[in-house]
Amino acid sequence: MIQLLINRIWQSLLRLLLQRITLVLTLMLCAAIAIAISNMSALSSSLIEAQAVQNAALNIQSLTQAFDLYSAAAAERAKVIPGITVTHAYLNTKGAIPLPSTFAIELGEQISEKNAEMSVRLYSNYPYPWRTKGGARDEFERDALNFLKENPRQKFYRLEKKNGNTTLRYAQASIMKASCVTCHNTDATSPKKNWEVGDVAGAWEISQSLDNLVTKTNQSLQGTFAMLGGMSVLGLSGLTLVVGKLRENSRNLEHRIKERTTDLAEANTELEKRNQLIRQVFGRYLSDTVVANLLESPEGLKLGGERRKITILTSDLRGFTALSERFPPEEVIHILNLYLEYMADVINHYQGTIDEFMGDGILVLFGAPIAKEDDALRAVTCACAMQLAMGGVNEKMKALGWPPLEMGIGINTGEVIVGNIGSEKRTKYGIVGSQVNLTYRIESYTSGGQILISEQTFKEVGSSIKIIGQKQVQPKGVSQTITIYEVYGVGGRYNLYLPKEEELFLPVPQEIPLLYTILDEKQMGNPIFYGRLVKLSAKGAELQVDIPSKVPPKLTNLKINLFISKKSAQVSEDIYAKVLEKPTIKGKFYIHFTSVPPSLITQFDNLYQIISQKPN
Repeated sequence: MIQLLINRIWQSLLRLLLQRITLVLTLMLCAAIAIAISNMSALSSSLIEAQAVQNAALNIQSLTQAFDLYSAAAAERAKVIPGITVTHAYLNTKGAIPLPSTFAIELGEQISEKNAEMSVRLYSNYPYPWRTKGGARDEFERDALNFLKENPRQKFYRLEKKNGNTTLRYAQASIMKASCVTCHNTDATSPKKNWEVGDVAGAWEISQSLDNLVTKTNQSLQGTFAMLGGMSVLGLSGLTLVVGKLRENSRNLEHRIKERTTDLAEANTELEKRNQLIRQVFGRYLSDTVVANLLESPEGLKLGGERRKITILTSDLRGFTALSERFPPEEVIHILNLYLEYMADVINHYQGTIDEFMGDGILVLFGAPIAKEDDALRAVTCACAMQLAMGGVNEKMKALGWPPLEMGIGINTGEVIVGNIGSEKRTKYGIVGSQVNLTYRIESYTSGGQILISEQTFKEVGSSIKIIGQKQVQPKGVSQTITIYEVYGVGGRYNLYLPKEEELFLPVPQEIPLLYTILDEKQMGNPIFYGRLVKLSAKGAELQVDIPSKVPPKLTNLKINLFISKKSAQVSEDIYAKVLEKPTIKGKFYIHFTSVPPSLITQFDNLYQIISQKPN
């Protein structure tokens, strides 16, 4: 009886011991699981915070690149495009686009409206008066501006809880660049006018809700905890599976974070490629040097009817109208493109602004939109380089079987009105004033290969240029005579000189009868005069008129036709020429050919070869 009682007591104690051991082991397992879950939760929270900070940094980087691209490739370039203005009130201004800062603020507002979990804001300690929401609105924004002012290269962020919601607020500095500094310091409405490059203009802020990420992570952890709680009854043998599951969840979470980071990096790379493409497209319209000057010197972009002293260069091909009549339109365009390509490269090299292509003529500005101290000197140097480049043009013309081209260049310096010209529907950036017309008049006195400059340009360039001669002329529309100078080179650092060729006029074996008409402004006038070609050179001739008193004025343009024979009234194709100032005896005058038909070019060349080989 006692033994039975002892056995029952022992069995009870053994069951109680086993229950206690099981309970202790279960509690130990649960504690281990709880610790693991806690560590997992902490790890997830850290990863969520780190990922949110990285996302915010990448987003601000993309916004900054978009802001810089819009400022450099759109807003600054648009300022020189006729009909477009850049203003904060662009919605109320026809043909206007927003200021870069207005663009950035409204871009942030649109992102915020379309994304319930993220907002974007750009603010400053010095907002413009019309920006009612441009300053700091709360403690975080004030703290961010103060911190970033002292630490412009660092980031400022904190987690905030409001109404049970957790939000990451992340801020980075908006740094002043050279173009921004000039614009803000010269704007009359700017609240601060002593900005320097590198100053903190304001702060970009990304506010991102973390609740969804936290909720999803907690749901995942709760499921894991429930699973582990069920597995705890299986004993210590299930601990390895639990730990393995926790590790798997951790790896999955880390993998998702890496995928997200990779996606953002790829998107950022793609954005940079698009930005580069836009820069290349815009870059086709201006030289690299002019673009850089426009971006770095906003004061040179003041348009809208500004009076300014500039140097104007205009060029024109001699006899191109007659040449174009002898070739199909497709070949004429090909010739023009060949010529203009060479000239545009030279003009861009000397930082000229091509204002207009007018058929075979070019109008170039030196001093608008960007003014420099050596505008006149660069214009004259550019003209020399353009004349030298005609050698390359004519080499290609010869290879294609086309006659050579000759170009005249006129240069003048004076005050003009620079700005937008036209109507609301169509405008262009251009110049207006009597100095423009005078430049065209000066160019009209040139023969092929010449560069003529006004007295004002001559005074601007000083002793740097080399003059071969000067003359007194009275252009149409000018009340008094003016002095123009012929340039053959530029010394100093440029060291460019045109080849000096002594033109030799030789008597022809038999005088060639002809008739000629004086051209007035490229329109044929009356009457018709008769004469003879008595001497020939490589590029011109000496003519003798039947009536000595009818010698045409110097520098006038002629249309000449040779008689095929003395007994026939049939005449050759039109020859165009300019009367030279070269002195000769009464009843005779010299001409420079400006356009000769291909058949007559061959005839003149052969004749000149024959007479030049005869002994004196």
